[in-house]
Amino acid sequence: MTDRPTTVVTFGTFDVFHVGHLRVIQRAASLGDRLIVGVSSDALNAKKKGRAPVFSQGERMEIVASLKPVSSVFLEESLEQKREYLLTHQADVLVMGDDWAGRFDDLGDICEIVYLPRTPAISTTALIEKIADLSG
Repeated sequence: MTDRPTTVVTFGTFDVFHVGHLRVIQRAASLGDRLIVGVSSDALNAKKKGRAPVFSQGERMEIVASLKPVSSVFLEESLEQKREYLLTHQADVLVMGDDWAGRFDDLGDICEIVYLPRTPAISTTALIEKIADLSG
């Protein structure tokens, strides 16, 4: 048994912050004593989603860092570095959305992997498209 606090790590873009983002952060935080959030860099977001984020990585990091359940944030620059990030931050639990289910199971040798269901009917992409439709 260790006296070290349980560290939960999660990752995301967190662009156009919405209630779905808040809920995943709250649920992730409930799984441990401290929550560390990797915020996807602008370049990684462009690679993953094929578009630049609405808010810069600095702005997104500032928003996420200001949330009560979040202990600290760091910049995620590569999906391939998940293992390195988890080891650096001494993760006990990795939390990802269930849209990534199975993708990071190989990291189960260093921490517990939890895939959380996404909040139904809420997505950043859908919000951006809705805003574009309203303004166009």
